[in-house]
Amino acid sequence: MGDLRGRLVRAARGMLEEGGLKQLNLRALAARAGITTGSMYHHYESKSALLAELAAGGFKELRRDLDAADRAAGEGQRLRGWATGYFHFAQREPALFALMFDPEIEGLEPVAEARAAALAGLRRIVEEVAVAQQRVDPPLDQITLAVWAAAHGAAALKSSAPGGAELIDDVISGLDVLFRPVRP
Repeated sequence: MGDLRGRLVRAARGMLEEGGLKQLNLRALAARAGITTGSMYHHYESKSALLAELAAGGFKELRRDLDAADRAAGEGQRLRGWATGYFHFAQREPALFALMFDPEIEGLEPVAEARAAALAGLRRIVEEVAVAQQRVDPPLDQITLAVWAAAHGAAALKSSAPGGAELIDDVISGLDVLFRPVRP
């Protein structure tokens, strides 16, 4: 059988991308993976457990993308790189991104842990930017939340707002103003 768990996750992701969360059912998933529905329960206790692993994997992919964007960012461009990376991930993986924030899935332990790890990277960047700007005792958690909310909001608005890529540019411009060093 090989890596059945991995095969199930890959098949679930394919179904998610093709038809969204509502179209993903265990019977069809088992058929696609070439196993019986009952065999799935040897690997996952429920559909939610399988979806949690898929969503947690999405956060791990997002974290890798964000880390790469941070490494590639030029001097003074780290927050821009993070926000752009977040936005582009959401646009490239809309079904997975939606699953990662699905109300029934996002609170499950593996998803919450993977999300926290991804956000820890942003908090580290915010802290390093604040130090470089010589900010005194900045509220790092609140700033991190604001940056994340802005990038997430732009990603969520992309489909309904005019302007497409200009939307994230406007958000980034706002972030640039927010994090511009204070002149003495």
